[in-house]
Amino acid sequence: MSERKLRILVGKPGLDGHDRGAKIIARAFRDAGFEVIYTGLHQTPDQIVSAAIQEDVDCIGLSILSGAHNTLLPKVCELLREKKADDILVFGGGVIPEDDIPGLKAAGITEVFTPGASTEDIVAWVKKAVIPR
Repeated sequence: MSERKLRILVGKPGLDGHDRGAKIIARAFRDAGFEVIYTGLHQTPDQIVSAAIQEDVDCIGLSILSGAHNTLLPKVCELLREKKADDILVFGGGVIPEDDIPGLKAAGITEVFTPGASTEDIVAWVKKAVIPR
């Protein structure tokens, strides 16, 4: 019996209209053998969490460039806890100042990838960090 593919949701929370990075990451995960659900632009944390639960994903990757990371990313983790789905790993990437990363991790974001992180490193990290359910 073959091993189940990891399922990842790639989300763009908030009003950020730039999704090139999210699409590049989604493609890197697809090329690495993941099942990828890309929710598209302008998603609320509620929409992202609902889709993640409905799609039974193993992890959520959030791409954000708008500067609203300290509000939107922790909200996703909060909603997952409320819905008893906090076994879904959440990580983020984008333009996020180094000084904000400890607060995001304290809120439940497992890892944060800043500009310059390679897709290979991100995929390798997720493969190590995610335990398939």
